[in-house]
Amino acid sequence: MPSSTSTHAPLLQAIDLHLFFGGLSALVSVSFDIRPGEILALIGPNGAGKTSALNCLNGFYRPQRGKILFDGHDLTHTPTHVIPRLGIARTFQNIALYTGMTALDNLMAARHIHMRQSMWASALYFGPAHREEIAHRRVIEEIIDFLEMEHIRKAIVGALPYGLRKRVELGRALALEPKLLLLDEPMAGMNVEEKEDMARFILDIHERRGMTILLVEHDMGLVMDIAHRVVVLDFGVKIAEGTPDEIKSNPAVIKAYLGETVNSEQSTVNSQQ
Repeated sequence: MPSSTSTHAPLLQAIDLHLFFGGLSALVSVSFDIRPGEILALIGPNGAGKTSALNCLNGFYRPQRGKILFDGHDLTHTPTHVIPRLGIARTFQNIALYTGMTALDNLMAARHIHMRQSMWASALYFGPAHREEIAHRRVIEEIIDFLEMEHIRKAIVGALPYGLRKRVELGRALALEPKLLLLDEPMAGMNVEEKEDMARFILDIHERRGMTILLVEHDMGLVMDIAHRVVVLDFGVKIAEGTPDEIKSNPAVIKAYLGETVNSEQSTVNSQQ
């Protein structure tokens, strides 16, 4: 597990979030915080509300009740396109890339929020616009080197294997230079080798770049190895929060993952021993 987390005030606070879709409750009174410099894992069975929570944090969904505070800003009613400028970047469970463009172009597209020159200056491509382009390319080249993507920089993203497309999406999120990185199942659908690479990159992002990370992931081995704290959702309700060791032994978490019947059977076996 990574070293101990910061004791400073939370970077992000989700307070009493309620999210409904008609008669369906996606989130019910969910609260948690993310501390600067930590890896927080958000876990739970399928349909627990994990992605819904992430969608609230970056403005894709608007909770009917509750508040989201990030680095001094109230995100509850902040326009979605403004949130990346405040310092939140996101990868998606289902890859969302420009499949007809190269890996390099996908990363450069993420730099638009940092561009200061006008459209006309950029079109003429001289003076300040030229210098700005060089500065953005320098950032992208560092990310390509960091994520070991040199061999795919000019490849069309739609033709890349799934694991490499996931890596490009991670690189595009880093190109936004966020304060908080939201990773929605970054290892879903990967083979063992691809998962090992992604886990290494996530740890490097945290340790070498000092980035705060919120991770949604089904691989419990990975979660328990790299997370500082874990928040557990079940049917849209937070049922547990704590260190990985605390979560592993929490009866409510065991019940949510294994089911009441399995848990009862295990208790019967234990009582007979």
